[in-house]
Order: sequence, then C-alpha cells, then structure tokens
Amino acid sequence: MTEIPDEPDALPGKPTSASRTTLSHIMTSHDTNLLGTVHGGVIMKLVDDAAGAVAGRHSGGPAVTASMDEMAFLEPVRVGDLVHVKAQVNWTGRSSMEVGVRVLAERWNESTPATQVGSAYLVFAAVDAEGKPRRVPPVLPETDRDRRRYQEAQIRRTHRLARRQAIRELREKRAAEGLED
Repeated sequence: MTEIPDEPDALPGKPTSASRTTLSHIMTSHDTNLLGTVHGGVIMKLVDDAAGAVAGRHSGGPAVTASMDEMAFLEPVRVGDLVHVKAQVNWTGRSSMEVGVRVLAERWNESTPATQVGSAYLVFAAVDAEGKPRRVPPVLPETDRDRRRYQEAQIRRTHRLARRQAIRELREKRAAEGLED
C-alpha cells in the first residue's frame, strides 16, 4: 500500500462508542452447510459486514478489509438462531483500524441469554475515492475494557508486522539461494 503524505493537522479523536454497532440476522435453511449447521462463511460475511460498517463510521468514509485475524468459531450456529454480531474499533493507526467482533446467538423463540459463538479481529484500511490510503481519526478508548482491547490490539499489530517481515526475509533468502516456490 502507498504511503499517506504527511499531514500537519491531526484529525480529532473519536470515542469507541461513536462507531460501535450490532448487526442481527436470523439464520435460515439457506445458510446451512452439509452438516445442517450454519456455514462458517455465512458467519464470516456477517462479521466482515459489521466490521466494515464500524470502520466506515469511524473513518468517516470508505474502508476496505485488509486482513482477518483469529476468527474463532466457539459453538455451532443452527437454523432458527438469531445471531448478533457486535463490533467496535479497538485500535487505529494512520490509515488502518483494528475492529474487534463478537458473535452471539440465541434461539429466535426462547428468552434465554445469548451465547458467544465466535470472535474475530479484522484490520481495515481507510481509502479515498481513488483507493489510496487516507488518515483516520484516533480512537479514544472510554472504559477499562476499551483500554484493554486497545493494548491487546497493539500486541496483535506487532505480531502481524513481525510475521510479515519474517516471511519476507525468508522469501528473499530463498530467492538469493536460487530456490523457487
């Protein structure tokens, strides 16, 4: 991705709650896999949709999915489950944002509490009309939980960057040795 030109004026920060959202959807037979439970890809699309809405709200414009980390499926989702996808910005860089997502499910016709069935972390890049990176406002954590999520997001970012660098170095080494992939 190309660099963002230095901008002298930083954008004002936005609190975590300003873009937090919940997307709810009832699962039908059209959402099932061969085992009769909801297909993981259906859940992943809902996760990406909710995270994209949060990233767009926070950044004030278009944002594209750059990566998805740690998608965890904790429990199966069934036909008739009402799925709630809760998303919020955990961390921001210059043009990127980490969005944390929790997936909850409850039976559509019961008044039992929702159960967490999944979670994921996605990184979005804010882009302008030409698809070039653009600045995003800093996120302002409001609660102790928000501050913990911000710190954890910084750790995940460090790991993503280190992993990317290690892979790049390995590929360069293999190419220098004349090894092809």
